[in-house]
Amino acid sequence: MSRQNYIFTSESVSEGHPDKLCDRISDAVLDAFLAEEPNARVACETFATTNRVVVGGEVGLTDKSRLAEYMGKIDGIVRDCVRDIGYEQDEFHWNTLGVQNYLHPQSAHISQGVDRDGAGDQGIMFGYATDETPELMPAPIQYSHAILRRLAEVRKSGQEPSLRPDAKSQLSLRYENGKPVEVTSLVLSTQHADEDQTSDHIRAIVEPYIREVLPSGWLTERTEWWINPTGTFVIGGPDGDAGLTGRKIIVDTYGGAAPHGGGAFSGKDPTKVDRSAAYAARYLAKNVVAAGLAKRCVIQVAYAIGVAKPLAIYADTYGTGEVPEAQIEKAVMEVMDLTPRGIRTHLDLNRPIYQRTAAYGHFGRAPEADGGFSWEKTDLVEALRKAV
Repeated sequence: MSRQNYIFTSESVSEGHPDKLCDRISDAVLDAFLAEEPNARVACETFATTNRVVVGGEVGLTDKSRLAEYMGKIDGIVRDCVRDIGYEQDEFHWNTLGVQNYLHPQSAHISQGVDRDGAGDQGIMFGYATDETPELMPAPIQYSHAILRRLAEVRKSGQEPSLRPDAKSQLSLRYENGKPVEVTSLVLSTQHADEDQTSDHIRAIVEPYIREVLPSGWLTERTEWWINPTGTFVIGGPDGDAGLTGRKIIVDTYGGAAPHGGGAFSGKDPTKVDRSAAYAARYLAKNVVAAGLAKRCVIQVAYAIGVAKPLAIYADTYGTGEVPEAQIEKAVMEVMDLTPRGIRTHLDLNRPIYQRTAAYGHFGRAPEADGGFSWEKTDLVEALRKAV
């Protein structure tokens, strides 16, 4: 029996966090190639530091003669991302930073397995869902994201001009009978414009938006508030700390509430099962919970490079299942083709929908009309019920 009464903590980081900025650039490069060719191959890494962004990795188009043309677009892609996020600092400005591009054609030894519809790498991927929020996500990570997303909205709209792009949030939630009921502590560090602004000044700015986002009754007299606890936070972003693609994988998924296979998502095209199979596992786990087959569910899928069929499927419902886990494992394989090609086809992943995933979580988002966040649909509910 899983614990019912406890405190659990998760954190999020904003789109202006150095690592998230790098995720955004890597996914923007991916989207640019997928917009040109749905079967484009991309594994793009980004590094950012003071007034410098370095992009590297491998890319592939069917028409190799067009690669040089697309390499010439990288500089503009980087600057557009940095400008949209909002960096116009003296030591990190979209218009004056230096961009170095070290992308190169994809290795033929990697592509040979993928071209036969095999997985782009070996690995294990996990998906998770829980009924503690409407989005079927763990509450600490879902609301940590929501706080930062709301602050980004009012910053970009000009409503709060003293806020700057770099920020982190952290929520500790107390659970009773397995459900979140109270914020025991809230941590928020946000970059700001004026060195004379104190922690109290920043709290006065952000507190109304935090209260707007969190469910009624969660903030109590006992809640500990830690707003910019170190004081001044004017120097931020890659000028304050270097950034790198793929360093926020727990922020990207479930905030530590579920296992993680270890592979990052951003900058990888959907032939890479690190990304596509993790999306499929979330899709299946969410549909299991939405179907009422369990209150919590984790799905694990395992692959070998160049091999299409998954090596193993594992399900765990943490004692909340209405049916045995073995039946769920059998059912998810019946309702979805979990080969790499099957996943890409079912979720329609070969399209430029990834830049928007780079901040505020890959999961717990609403499916979008153009196919974005297709893995958040709950359209397998009836098929799963029939299969079990």
